[in-house]
Amino acid sequence: MKIAIFNPKKDFTKRQQEKLEELGEVTYIGPPTEHPLEELIKLANGSEILAVDPDNFGGFEKAKERLKQLMETLPNLKGLALDTTSYGWVDLEYCKKRNIPVSNCPGWSRQSIAELALALLLNLSKNIIKLDRKTQKGEYKLEKGVELKGKTLGIVGVGSIGSTLAQLAKGIGMKVIGYNHSPKKVEGVEMKQSFDDLLTEADAISIHITHTDENRKIYGKEQVEKMKDGVIIVNVADRECVDEEAMAEAIKSGKVFSYAYEGEDLESGPLANLENAIGLKGFGWYTKEALANLFQIWVDNIIAIAENKPQNIVN
Repeated sequence: MKIAIFNPKKDFTKRQQEKLEELGEVTYIGPPTEHPLEELIKLANGSEILAVDPDNFGGFEKAKERLKQLMETLPNLKGLALDTTSYGWVDLEYCKKRNIPVSNCPGWSRQSIAELALALLLNLSKNIIKLDRKTQKGEYKLEKGVELKGKTLGIVGVGSIGSTLAQLAKGIGMKVIGYNHSPKKVEGVEMKQSFDDLLTEADAISIHITHTDENRKIYGKEQVEKMKDGVIIVNVADRECVDEEAMAEAIKSGKVFSYAYEGEDLESGPLANLENAIGLKGFGWYTKEALANLFQIWVDNIIAIAENKPQNIVN
């Protein structure tokens, strides 16, 4: 069996390397930065299992089509093991047609991402990042912030990360409400029946939904108008779920106090150069503990596919 792993060998423990090598021929492809598709096709030639990272294909925005093109060159492909929780960057319909199971790594960074979301809520409420950026340019001036204690945090997508954030937020005295596409009960969270209910009640919102076409631009002009004036919004899940033109207008008008988001291109688009729009490259997952979780789940998923017992299947 031939396995192509889109990550450097050194990132796996010696024991993990040994367990993978017991399965057959293993090719490591790294570092996880964008490679020409032709190079990836050549390196993965004949592979039966692909263990993939979207960064090798140019990130979430480019990966779907490029990964599909790679899979089309592999007639004996028996499984796809993602190193992410998100799977919207994979053409699942294509995989279904070919009966290729796709596994993800659920929950590996829940604590790290939840802590980042809380850190950003605190940063936005006190203007910390904004003021630091102005200070570095010699433009410091006092900026009035707000306290989060006693305020209502609305969590959209109360999964493993959202529920972890809920406990952290309650620890600083926030009331927590939540909304899920599918009904769910979460201890300490008042679940709302509709998205609109959450939007109208929340003083701050943290987004933790899945990267899918269904969720694209679910935060548009209509939704923005339903929010409280001066709302704080954190989005460390999916940039594309927000209509950035509507968000930019809301920030300029003061409807949104501040907005933090992650993305690749932070230098163009309607949010670029807005002081109260804090754009960051994604890094919340990059902790010692989260990465240890990730690689163990990833290795276990690869082994499960090799043994014809795929786990953590998303298609």
